[in-house]
Amino acid sequence: MKLTSCLERALGDVFLLVGKDCPFLLRDLLASEELVQVFGQSVMDVLKVFLGSPRGLNLRNILWHGFASPREVSPRYCSVMVLLTAGLGQLLKRYLQQTQFTLAHRSFVTFTNLEDLTVFPDVTYEVLSVLEEVMTKSTFILEIMLPYWEAALTKFKAHRFADCAILLLTQLETGLRKVFATVNNCPKRLLVAESTALYTTFDEVLAKHLNNGKINQLPLVLGEPAMEFLWDFLNHQTGPRVRDRLSHGEINFREFPQEMTNQLLAFSLVLLLRFIDEDLLSFFKGKAAIKLLIDLAEGYGSRCHPVSHLKKQVLSCEKSIGTWPLLPSPAESIQEAVRLEDNSETNACRSLITKIMCELCHHMPESHGVFNDVDKLPTDRWPRVLGELCSVPIPTLFCPRIVLEVVAVLRSISAQCQRVSGQVVAASELRHRQWVERTLRSRQRQNYLRMLSSVRLLSPALYLILLLVALELVNIHAVCGKSACECRQYLKFLKSILQYTENLVAYTSLEKNKWNETINLTHTALLKIWTFSEKKQMLVHLAKKSTSKVVL
Repeated sequence: MKLTSCLERALGDVFLLVGKDCPFLLRDLLASEELVQVFGQSVMDVLKVFLGSPRGLNLRNILWHGFASPREVSPRYCSVMVLLTAGLGQLLKRYLQQTQFTLAHRSFVTFTNLEDLTVFPDVTYEVLSVLEEVMTKSTFILEIMLPYWEAALTKFKAHRFADCAILLLTQLETGLRKVFATVNNCPKRLLVAESTALYTTFDEVLAKHLNNGKINQLPLVLGEPAMEFLWDFLNHQTGPRVRDRLSHGEINFREFPQEMTNQLLAFSLVLLLRFIDEDLLSFFKGKAAIKLLIDLAEGYGSRCHPVSHLKKQVLSCEKSIGTWPLLPSPAESIQEAVRLEDNSETNACRSLITKIMCELCHHMPESHGVFNDVDKLPTDRWPRVLGELCSVPIPTLFCPRIVLEVVAVLRSISAQCQRVSGQVVAASELRHRQWVERTLRSRQRQNYLRMLSSVRLLSPALYLILLLVALELVNIHAVCGKSACECRQYLKFLKSILQYTENLVAYTSLEKNKWNETINLTHTALLKIWTFSEKKQMLVHLAKKSTSKVVL
């Protein structure tokens, strides 16, 4: 398995000597004319027989999808592949000498933000000993596959974390395929790995529907928390996609993080416990370490779904805007900034912010009603307000397409707000330093004062945008109750807010420095928000009305 993974990565590097976009699928890579140029057609045909076609041995997929039991694949095949790989190296060396090309290897993928994915504590020897016992009793494991599970634990104890993860992932797929075939009453799907039939992999096992359109019963058996964990680690594009990256050679095996293997091992144990005798389960639950793992698994919520990323963006942006009052400003400039701020358009903006804020506050979840006096902007309470809204659980498994479309626009809005905040912080620090050093020309000094004046309005305006985003997110599934025409109008409204934030990014950049224009932009945007709000077509208005229509 490791050889096929490394070989695929290396063949992709060779492909890029000749071609531009390396195929994602191994079968397409092996069928490419670019590799024929380097290695010759006969060599590529041999590779296709061994690795890349359901009509051949298809060793790579048979092994990586967990179909082959121990000793089912002859060691001769591995020997042939090792020798063939060495031969490929010789052919490549000759090709490079002839063409004067230089082979460049692509960098490996490294997992980032592992702390966001860490839900289970490090696996201890106590947990390992329980796992060793549970493995022999859980019906999740096919008896013939037990040696793979034993090998996985041996690799973990030897600190071979990539090897452990590889074995676990293939056996999780095998076990889930068994449960899938049972609960969906399709036993033939368990061992099918033929060229004439579709074989069942994670993609189908974790899907909402079967190929015949019926509802997949596996999510009902596993429950949403377990499904969310599997989707986070295997499927979401912004997640680690750990099985894909291991199988396609995108990860350096020697640097595979222990933290990732810890999560897979702990989850595997909890999953195995779901398929043991009730009395035995009660016994293991009596162990504090095991009870903790079960509780953590049952409370798992997605970390890699777009909804989760939007929550993180909102909180990060709020934190950034929260630093604005702490930014340095010349004492003598404050009075002038206040004078510049006192004009009809700024006052109109403040009035609109208060009106919209008052309207939105009526739709805060009951337990989050933290606005007592909506006539005063509670800037000191924003961390609590947005923090509590972003803590509201939102169903994310199998989100309808329209929900994902809306979330995508909301994420773009919050991302642009974050950029504006970053630019304000950078510009404020730079201009203050230049003010103190007396290196600002007269026009720049006036522009700096206009910036200080504009920021006093932009802060509540951006907070309002974040509140709107957070409230719409809390009620996101209400969009399913809208008609197609209403959805188009709603998306058009959100995109107008996005356009406002994009224009703010342009105007607040050091290159443009159009601070007066930001007031006009803000006034126009606030009018659009108020007008749309009066139509009662935002999700906060529709949530209760459309409850009966929404399928979560």
